[in-house]
Amino acid sequence: MTAPDHDVIDTPPRAPSPVHKFGTLAVHAGSPHDPVTGAVIESISLSTTFAQTEVGKPVGAYEYTRSSNPNRDNFEKALAALESARYALAFSSGSATTATILQSLASGSHVISVSDVYGGTHRYFTKVAKAHGVSVTFSPSIEIDVATLIKPATKLIWIETPSNPTLSLVDIRAVARIAHDHGILVVVDNTFLSPYIQQPLLHGADIVVHSVTKYINGHSDVLMGVAAFNSPDLHERLSFLQNAIGAVPGAFDCWLAHRGLKTLHLRAREASKNATMVATALEQSPHVIAVNYPGLASHHQRSVAIKQHRSGLGGGMLSFRVRGGQAAAERFCRETRIFTLAESLGGVESLVEVPGAMTHAGIPKDQREAAGVFDDLVRVSCGVEDGEDLVADVLVALERTVNPK
Repeated sequence: MTAPDHDVIDTPPRAPSPVHKFGTLAVHAGSPHDPVTGAVIESISLSTTFAQTEVGKPVGAYEYTRSSNPNRDNFEKALAALESARYALAFSSGSATTATILQSLASGSHVISVSDVYGGTHRYFTKVAKAHGVSVTFSPSIEIDVATLIKPATKLIWIETPSNPTLSLVDIRAVARIAHDHGILVVVDNTFLSPYIQQPLLHGADIVVHSVTKYINGHSDVLMGVAAFNSPDLHERLSFLQNAIGAVPGAFDCWLAHRGLKTLHLRAREASKNATMVATALEQSPHVIAVNYPGLASHHQRSVAIKQHRSGLGGGMLSFRVRGGQAAAERFCRETRIFTLAESLGGVESLVEVPGAMTHAGIPKDQREAAGVFDDLVRVSCGVEDGEDLVADVLVALERTVNPK
């Protein structure tokens, strides 16, 4: 009897085709079985450099880890599949992703952005991009204003939908139609929803970006960003900058993020269900002025959510204004027992914060309030705990806020 050959194990290709549904793609995209050992989970390749048989002839596809790495490649392939994109590029943070895209613009370029944007993005636009000769115009109603804001130098329109932290929505296709008539690229920050709930490229966006730190990784232990797109020209330009600037994630972080990605659909569904329960309870509370959540029928742009979001889901993020001003907002965050007072979002654990004093504190108060970010606004990130426990926690915290003992 001939002994089996243990050097090479014949395993079929595991990369799924686009016909597979999201959950199948999440588990299998970018995750081939190891051809030597048959391992179903990829190894972590920590080597920073790779051997060459001759000058300029590496043994495999890799030379130096800043340029490319097996773990980063696999993660990028997986993310591209989930965003229905041809390409994806991973960066060391969401902010590094933003910086690289803005760095691709020539000095003198003009950008149009939604006003209600992540504080770090606002900081980059106003402090860093400006110093590089790129100007930014902010609009509180970009769908209405975009045509009038376009200049000859306008090269990019930046959208967050839902926005951070007021959960305003933008009809991506409506903006993209006008932008493309003028040869302008549209970038959508999809961090708040993840590819499971919204796929901006399918609605006309040119680039979709994420802070991978949030829902994609989902476990509050990785700092990373990613951009996905279809254009070969964009791939050439952005991959050059990715390598030249060097703001790339390490192999272990890519491995962790890829592992988190495999359960994204499960976590996003549960977080959205929990956020709907919490938002509904808050809307009924006499201690709450207003609730911002696109999963509620009362949201003024609910029709956009139904059109753009998978099954009309609202996502795991919401915000609300509490009666009593900033002091009440801060007290509420101290009174919760399951929700942790902390910045960030999208992890398995639930978080609360006060944007005006934390994530968005760097934005001048008049600009914050014009965008709806008042001092009494609380931002909530619902995790995957039991929804009934989360509802009970916020209601008790509200009572303790209004009636302190």
